[in-house]
Amino acid sequence: MSELLVAVERRNDGVAVVRLQNGKVNSLSSEVLRQLRAAAEALTVTPPGAVVVVGSDRIFAAGADISEFAGPDEARSIGRLFLEALNAVAAIPRVVIAAVAGPALGGGCELALACDLRVCSTSAKFGQPEILLGIIPGGGGTQRLARLVGPSRAKDLILSGRQVRADEALRIGLADEVVEPEQLEFRALELAAQYAAGPVQAHAIAKRVIDAGLEGTLADGLELEQDAFVEVFRTDDARIGVASFLENGPGKAQFTGQ
Repeated sequence: MSELLVAVERRNDGVAVVRLQNGKVNSLSSEVLRQLRAAAEALTVTPPGAVVVVGSDRIFAAGADISEFAGPDEARSIGRLFLEALNAVAAIPRVVIAAVAGPALGGGCELALACDLRVCSTSAKFGQPEILLGIIPGGGGTQRLARLVGPSRAKDLILSGRQVRADEALRIGLADEVVEPEQLEFRALELAAQYAAGPVQAHAIAKRVIDAGLEGTLADGLELEQDAFVEVFRTDDARIGVASFLENGPGKAQFTGQ
């Protein structure tokens, strides 16, 4: 039986915590990626209210297990494992928050990029250092990073291999919030619980449309939005929210998640 390298805890407040626990550096080995994909797929089949992805209190994830690197055949296999695992994380139909303590490098940065939001500690460092090995990112870095911070900044980070500290990550939009190390997990869980108490069906629909819209033209995205706008009105939460607004004003609805 394989060692448990990716643990999932479903909390009473509706938040699921996905915890990486692969030794001191939390390398994203092939087995970690398989377990991460399985965890993400399970959270997609039976979604919680929100998800927090966390490493240890000193490191989020150092990236791929370099000992598994060899030639093109191995690269294709490892790249496919990264693609499937991180796509599965990105496809979870709820808000997914990366709680980043210490380094998130290479595949670790790519995992953070696959999440919807990134809360990091002042000790966090982000980077795509693959170029220093004479290779390029293979877990989505060239695509997700460029979409998040823009192509020029993405090229700077990927082509130089330099690391970005928390303050710069916040400034360029790579991080969404920076807190002191001792507050990191608490803040990520607090934020996730706020989302979990909201209209999670609307979250799922909005997230799907935003992500899909980025893959096409503005006109295509606007059409997707129109269809989704109709779809969301079929949810119980839409009826509850509209009725609550008319009766009590904004921000007082008690959603059921249905």
